[in-house]
Amino acid sequence: MTPLVFVHGFMGGSRQWNLQAPLAEDRELIAIDLPGFGKNAHKDALRSIPEFAEWVLAEVDTEQFDLLGHSMGGMIAQEMIRLAPDRMCKLVLYSTGAEGVIPERFEPIETSIQRAHADGAKSTARRISATWFLDIETAQEFPACAKIAEASTLQAIIAGLEAMRNWSGLAHLAKIALPTLVLWGDRDRTYSWSQTETLWRNIPDCRLAVLPACAHAVHLEKPVLFNQLVSDFLEAS
Repeated sequence: MTPLVFVHGFMGGSRQWNLQAPLAEDRELIAIDLPGFGKNAHKDALRSIPEFAEWVLAEVDTEQFDLLGHSMGGMIAQEMIRLAPDRMCKLVLYSTGAEGVIPERFEPIETSIQRAHADGAKSTARRISATWFLDIETAQEFPACAKIAEASTLQAIIAGLEAMRNWSGLAHLAKIALPTLVLWGDRDRTYSWSQTETLWRNIPDCRLAVLPACAHAVHLEKPVLFNQLVSDFLEAS
């Protein structure tokens, strides 16, 4: 089976994919920690989505792989396709969009930047990561997710927000030539239906999965259903 590379989102990390371990029964799983986040929180974060994409391409030593990008990681995945389309076989764009400026986001990116400076890294990490769950801080997986987010430094938080704010992949969607699955939770507070629909309608070979009663962290809220959808897509001929 083709290896599957996971690229986490803003303030995420490789440990966020622990509930996706069943997917390893059929393929190798490669979970990345981006510079400034997760296990690489000691490193300075990069300041643009293309820089993150180049870093991941250099980090993954297998020549061909399937690719799954979540949130900011979905932006990075789109850039990876643009930079090295022959290295990827199938693409999963999950809770993400083609524009970094998201009008329907729970708060404008500029507000997040200002509040991060005012409140500090740890408080910002807990506050924002709570919005990823339908049940906010009472969600079962929130404490573990927040702990990963809290590893992010203020430099990484600001750099990540600025990288997203300054990026757009709209012009490249029609050039994505891979079979693609767009996956979204219908109660996502970060990426609205309009962002998801734009991906679905503009990527030529695209399938859509909308999961009910989920927010931004579908893979943690409904992991069994998430894993089945991803597995079925990757195994389909």
